[in-house]
Amino acid sequence: MLWTPPDDVMASTAMGRFAAANGFERYEDLHAWSIEDLPGFWNAVTTACGIRWHTEPTVTLEHPEMPGTRWFAGGTLNYADHALAACRDPDLVDHPAIIARSQTRPPSELTWRDLVQQVAATAAWLRDVGVGEGDRVGAYLPNIPETIVAFLATASIGAIWSSCAPEFGIRSVVDRFAQIEPAILFVVDGYRYGSKDVDRGEHVEAIIAALPSLRHVVVVSYLDGVGADALVTGGASAGPARHRWDEVATEAPTLGIVAVAADHPLYVLFSSGTTGLPKAIVHGHGGVVAEHLKVLTLHQDLRRDDRFFWFTTTGWMMWNYLVSGLLVGSTIVVFDGDPGAPDLNTLWNLAAETECTIFGVSAPFLMSCRKAGIEPVASTIRCVGSTGAPLPADGFRWVDDELGVPVSSIAGGTDVATAFVGSSPMVPVRAGEISCRLLGCAVEAFDPAGERCPPGETGELVVTKPMPSMPVGFWGDADGSKLRAAYFDDFPGVWRHGDWVTFDDDGSCIITGRSDATLNRGGVRLGTSDFYAVVEGFDEVADSLVVHLDDEGHDTGGAGLGTLLLYVQLAADGALDDELASRIRTALRTELSPRHVPDRIEATPSVPRTLSGKKLEVPVKRILQGARADDVAARGALADPGALDWYAAKAASTPG
Repeated sequence: MLWTPPDDVMASTAMGRFAAANGFERYEDLHAWSIEDLPGFWNAVTTACGIRWHTEPTVTLEHPEMPGTRWFAGGTLNYADHALAACRDPDLVDHPAIIARSQTRPPSELTWRDLVQQVAATAAWLRDVGVGEGDRVGAYLPNIPETIVAFLATASIGAIWSSCAPEFGIRSVVDRFAQIEPAILFVVDGYRYGSKDVDRGEHVEAIIAALPSLRHVVVVSYLDGVGADALVTGGASAGPARHRWDEVATEAPTLGIVAVAADHPLYVLFSSGTTGLPKAIVHGHGGVVAEHLKVLTLHQDLRRDDRFFWFTTTGWMMWNYLVSGLLVGSTIVVFDGDPGAPDLNTLWNLAAETECTIFGVSAPFLMSCRKAGIEPVASTIRCVGSTGAPLPADGFRWVDDELGVPVSSIAGGTDVATAFVGSSPMVPVRAGEISCRLLGCAVEAFDPAGERCPPGETGELVVTKPMPSMPVGFWGDADGSKLRAAYFDDFPGVWRHGDWVTFDDDGSCIITGRSDATLNRGGVRLGTSDFYAVVEGFDEVADSLVVHLDDEGHDTGGAGLGTLLLYVQLAADGALDDELASRIRTALRTELSPRHVPDRIEATPSVPRTLSGKKLEVPVKRILQGARADDVAARGALADPGALDWYAAKAASTPG
C-alpha cells in the first residue's frame, strides 16, 4: 500500500462530497449505484458538476441496449460554452487559462480574457468564410495555444474538429482527413524537436493537394517566418485560399455560441491506423462534456486553482483530455517538444517552473526516469497521472519514493475519449495496480464464453453497460456495421475493448496488454506487459518487444509451444552477450514462469512504436510471418517510420 485516502476525504475532495450528497460512505457502494441506476447517476453527476444545458434533456438514457444507445435526448449544449465558462468569472478572467512551453519559441500564456477574445475572433472568421454546423475543420498543428483556440472556435459554431500532430507523415494525415473531407485546414510551417528543426512545408503542400474539399488554409508561423510566408504565398492558383493566423485571430464581437444536440459531433478522433485505414471515431458534445466533467472533477479531483499538465501531442486522445481541464476552470499547461531533451529532467523542471499540481505522462516515461536515476526537483505536484501502457510496480514505487504523491494510473482509449479504470480519492493506491473501476463504467473481465471471470482470473476487458462518451458513430458508417464489428461482434450487446485484464476482489485491476498481442504458448496466455516489466528492468535494455510465432497446425490443434522471440533495444553502453541473455532468461523464469523464457533473444536497433507510444507487436509478428511492412502498418503513424525495416529484412533472410 503506497497511499491511503486522508481522514477528511469526504469533505476535502469533490468525490467525497458527491458520495456524501448521494448517501454513500464507501466507494464500492457509490460505484455499484453508478452502474445500476445509470439515469439517476448521470443526472446527479451533470447537476453536481455544473453542466450548462441550453435546453434540458427530455430523457437521460434512451434505448439502453448497445449499440444504439442515445444519451441526453432533447438536450442542447455546447462544449465551448463549458470550456470558456471561467471567462465570465471576474475573479478568474485575468488569470492564466493556458500556460505554454515549447522548444520552438519562447514561453507564453493566455489569460481567460485572452482566450475568449481569440476564440471569438477565430469563430467570426470561420463564419465569414462560410463554415457552419456540421462542416469539418482539420488541424495539422502541435500542442500550442493556437490549436486550442481553433478547436474551441470550431466547436462554438457547431462545426466538427479533427487534428493530426505535425510529426504525422503525409499518408497518415491524408488517410485520416480524406475520410471527413474538411473545408478548413489549420497548418504549421514546422517545429523544433529538441535541437532539431523539422520543416513541414513539403508535407503541408502535399496534404493540401490531396484534399480537394479544402476551401481555406490557415498557416501558423511557428518554426520561422520564411517557411510560413512560403506556404501562404505558394500553391496553385486554383487551390484553397491561404491565410496567415494573424489575419484570422483579430478583434471580434462578443462570442456567440451555437447550442447543438447532445449527440451533435464535437470531434473526430482516429485509431492508430497501424494495421489498416484509421477508424474515424465520432464523439458528441454531450457525451464528452458529461464524461470529462465527471472524470476530471471527481476522479482527478481537478479544481479551479489547479494547474493541469499531461504530456501529449494533438494526435493522441490525451490532448482532448488535457484541454478538458478548461471545463472545470483549471489552468492547463501545454508543452511541445522532446521530453527527453536535453535530458529526462525537462518535464519535471517544467512542472516546477509552471507550478503544476496534476502532472500526467506515459508509463514508459516514468520507467525511463527511474532507470536513469532522475531525481525530480521540488515542485507543487500532488498527483502523478500515468497512461499509455501498464505501469509496473517499480514505477509506482519510484514516484512514491521521489515525490511522495499518489499515482493515478488510468486505462481507456480513443474509442471512448476517457478511461474505464483508474483512481479515486476514496480508494487506496497499491503498487502495480489500477485502483478501481471508474464511476459509470460497468467494466468486467469476460472468458471466451462471455461469462464474467472470477477475481484473479484474466479475461477480455468488456463494458457491459453504455457510457455517454462511447462513439455516436464512425464517420461514413451509415448503417453502423463498422462500429458493431469493431466492438460488439464477439459478445453481442457488450463492448469488447481488446485488452486483457485481471480484477481483484476489491475492484482493483491489472491490465496485461492487448488481447490481440497476447502470447499463447501451449494454451497458456502470457501478457506482454509482464515480459516488459522484467526485461526493461535491466540497465542494459532500453526497450523490448516480444512476439510469439505459432507452429504449423496451430489452428487444428497439432501445434507445440511455438517460437517465442524477444527483441531488445540496448542502452547506449549495453551489449547483448551470453551473460546478459542468461540473466534475462533466469529473471523471466524466476519472476514469471518457465513458459515466459524466450527461444531466442536478439538485439534490435529499434522497437517500433506508434506516435502515441504503443508497441507494434502484431505488425511485427505479421512481418515475421511473411507480410510486407507497408501492408501491416502506415509508416506515417509510427514514431520512427523506418523501424519496421529491420524486421522485414530479418524475415526476408530467414529460410522457410
